[in-house]
Amino acid sequence: MHWNPRSRQTLVGVLVWAALLQTPPALSQTNVARGPAPPAPASVPTSAAGSNLRDGQAEARLLAVYKLIAEGRGREALKQAESLASDYPNFQLAQLAVGDLLTARTRPIRRLGDLPEPDSARSIQAATTLEELRTESRQRVDAQRSRPPAHTIPAQFLELSPRSRHAIAIDASRSRLYLFENTPAGLRLVADYYASVGKLGIEKTVEGDQRTPLGVYFITSRLDPATLKDFYGIGALPINYPNPLDLSRGKTGSGIWLHGTPPDQFARAPLATDGCLVLANPDLERILRTVEPRSTPVVIARQLQWVAPHSVQADRKAFEAVLTAWRSAKTEGDMKRLLGFYAPDFQSYRKKPLSEWTSVLQAETRALRGRELHLKDKSYLRWTDSADTMVVTFGEVAEGARTGPVKRQYWTRRGQQWQIFFEGVIG
Repeated sequence: MHWNPRSRQTLVGVLVWAALLQTPPALSQTNVARGPAPPAPASVPTSAAGSNLRDGQAEARLLAVYKLIAEGRGREALKQAESLASDYPNFQLAQLAVGDLLTARTRPIRRLGDLPEPDSARSIQAATTLEELRTESRQRVDAQRSRPPAHTIPAQFLELSPRSRHAIAIDASRSRLYLFENTPAGLRLVADYYASVGKLGIEKTVEGDQRTPLGVYFITSRLDPATLKDFYGIGALPINYPNPLDLSRGKTGSGIWLHGTPPDQFARAPLATDGCLVLANPDLERILRTVEPRSTPVVIARQLQWVAPHSVQADRKAFEAVLTAWRSAKTEGDMKRLLGFYAPDFQSYRKKPLSEWTSVLQAETRALRGRELHLKDKSYLRWTDSADTMVVTFGEVAEGARTGPVKRQYWTRRGQQWQIFFEGVIG
C-alpha cells in the first residue's frame, strides 16, 4: 500500500487546520494572554524527581504526531501514532490518529475521525463520541499554542504562605489544570494537564446539577485508592466545596474531587463529569505525589487572568493594611473597633452568628493579657465575581508563644470597606 500525496494533503488540511485550530463556540473565548508556543508542553517532566513519572508524555507525543502531519511527513506520523496507541491503548485520540492516517492512504479525509453520516442510533452515538474527541483535540492543541506568558501567575494568587508548597489553578475555558511550585522567588509553573469538567459546564449551584464549581478551594484529603471504585482511577483529592462563600450564597452539593479515569479510558471528554475535575491517571499521579492536603489551594476559574506578580502587590499591600488594623484592635482588646471589622451576616462553623462569635473574640483577647498578637505564614487569595472576596489564612501567635491556632477568614468588600463574613480555626 502506497502513501497517496493527494490524500496526504487532504489530511494535512483537515486534521491540522479544520479539526485542530478551529475552537468550538462553547469554548472559544479566553483571557489567557497569547505567547509563543514552547518547544515542548510544560507538562513533560524535566527534573530528576519526575523522571520515573509519565505525566504529560502521551499528550506531548500526540502533538508530535500532529506536527509531523502538518509537515507532510505521513509515514513518520503513522509510525509514531501506532507506537503511541500501543503504549496507551485506551488513548482514543491516538487510536483516532492511526485510523485517519491509514484511511488517508485510500481516500480523502474530510475531517478528524472521518466516518459516514450517522444512520442509526449506534452510529449517532459514535458521531457524538467523535465530536467529543474533536473538541478534546482542539483543547489540547490550543493549550499548547497559547501558553501563559513567561513569569506570570493567575491573578487570584496575591500571596502564598511558605507552608503552601504548591498551588493549582484550573482554566475551564481551556480544559486545563496548571500546577505551580511555591519557591522563595515566587510561584513557578511546573506542569499543566488536560482536565475534564462537568457535563453541563461550570458554576455549580445545587446538588446534582452536573456542574463544576468556580472559586477558591483547598484540597482537604487524599483518598485511599483501595477504597475507590475503578471509575475514579488511581486516586482522588477532595476539595472543600461548598466553601464559606458558597454556603453564604445558598449553594448545595458535595463530593467534588480531583480524580483519575477508569481503566478503559485514558481521558474523559471536556464536558463529561458530574462536577468533579478529571485528569488522565499518569497526570493525576504527578499531582498525588506532589501536593499536600489542607495547604494546597485550588483556584477554579471560567478563564484565568495571567498577570505579572508585581502587578498584584498594590492590592496585597492595601489589604494587608486592613488586616493589620484588625490585628491591632484585637491586640488592644478594643471590642468596639474589632467588631467593626465583622459583617452583620457573619457566620462561623455550624452557622454560629456574630452574636455568639463575640464571646469567642472576647475570650481570645483576654487570653492575650496585653501581649502583641502576631500573624504568621499569611496567605491571600482573591476571588472576584459579582463580589470581591479575600480568602486569608494565617497562624495566630501571641508574643512569647511558640505556636498558635491556624485560622482562615473570608472577607468581602462592601463599598470601600472590607468585612469578615466567616472566621474559623482550621489547624
